[in-house]
Amino acid sequence: MTETRLRTYTHLAGYGLATLFIIALASQNLRYGFYELFYLATGLALLTGIGAVYTLISRRQQLKAPGHLVILALLNAAIVAALFTLDRADISYWCLPTILLNMLILPLRQGLILSIAVILLLCSYLFATLPISETLLTTMALLIVLSAASLYIWHYNHMAQSAEDLAITDPVTGAHNARFLNETLQKEISRANVTGHSVSVILIGMDYVGEAKDLHGETAMQNLSREVTQQLFGVIRAGDTLYTLGNGEFFLILPFTPEEGVRVIAERIRRTLAEHRWPVIGRLTVSLGCTTRIASDTRSDALRGRTAKALQQARQRGHDNIWYSHGDRH
Repeated sequence: MTETRLRTYTHLAGYGLATLFIIALASQNLRYGFYELFYLATGLALLTGIGAVYTLISRRQQLKAPGHLVILALLNAAIVAALFTLDRADISYWCLPTILLNMLILPLRQGLILSIAVILLLCSYLFATLPISETLLTTMALLIVLSAASLYIWHYNHMAQSAEDLAITDPVTGAHNARFLNETLQKEISRANVTGHSVSVILIGMDYVGEAKDLHGETAMQNLSREVTQQLFGVIRAGDTLYTLGNGEFFLILPFTPEEGVRVIAERIRRTLAEHRWPVIGRLTVSLGCTTRIASDTRSDALRGRTAKALQQARQRGHDNIWYSHGDRH
């Protein structure tokens, strides 16, 4: 299940349960003749129902749907306004499920700001109208609910970010993995089509990786790949992205980099890795195939295929070499 779909189901459940709860509350107040509270609850149920409909309408953009903040701000404002205008202290208890709804649906920072604002307004009313003991009890209940909800949402966001990092990161080297490469490269190509800036790519392959693996073993080669990655992180610029493809190959995406720039960076990488003293194997050389996006490149596989051929050309020239492919401009 995707994050967007999970948020859609969560928001629907939150709005749906809140609507049922408020409808039950409205029916109870109507039964006992509390018509002002009945009308208030009916208005709140209408807002939560609108929230559920908005969730369905914006289900494909659930992670960045701005309407939730408007709906919940109106919901909270209605409760606070009713508290002051109707002068009914028991309305303060309606804020408890509302705070939970804020934290469940809104981003953590927005939910906290809105909930704290409601609690401050509520406490100012309670301190002016109720005994201090009742005010402190209600305030503590609100703060406990807010703290528990905040910790839960923070923990969920942390776990979701960790899961996302694991999905796009190679566990051995710490660089991005091949699964994430095509997605990012396609985004850079699309952005270049709009802005007109240059995008260059480099495919880096360790020379004689098969022989080294047979000689030193799989574990030693994994350690070597990890150390090569760290060296590459030290060479590339901010904004460049590095990917591990496995079998001793690495891929670099270089935004805003024309042909002259990618040639300089490729040579810097080749020289840096060749001059470094590596554990176990001593000396390491790499071959590099590089190219720059041209107007006809609209898909990521075109650039990747051209760098693969360029790497093959570099190795045919004797390894420890760089080959730049211009591509077909016609």
